[in-house]
Amino acid sequence: MAGRANIPTNSSALIAVIADEDTVTGFLLAGVGNVDLRKKTNYLIVDNKTTVKQIEDAFKEFTSREDIAIVLISQYVANMIRFLVDGYNKPVPAILEIPSKDHPYDPAHDSVLSRVKYLFSSESVASERR
Repeated sequence: MAGRANIPTNSSALIAVIADEDTVTGFLLAGVGNVDLRKKTNYLIVDNKTTVKQIEDAFKEFTSREDIAIVLISQYVANMIRFLVDGYNKPVPAILEIPSKDHPYDPAHDSVLSRVKYLFSSESVASERR
């Protein structure tokens, strides 16, 4: 495997998770969790005591950190801060909405899916003009 590039571990990116306790625990058990020297984590457990402000702050922090490549957010949590999720337009970190066991996934509320549909509808309109 001569041409294969090695990925340095000191500059590898993280996955952040904003979700309910069961979802975050599953991702932590899979090895996603990280606590840095300043005791900053890459996850937020959302329960009935978590305020919308805390969710907003975590989302803003995770999307501004350079060591995070993907932010996984439960769709019902994303609905609480929909204005931030829909307004986010940077490619990295990517925002992916995921289902949780207590809240079914609704594709109508998924910001990524709606953007893809918009792009394909714009593309089909442009291809019809040719």
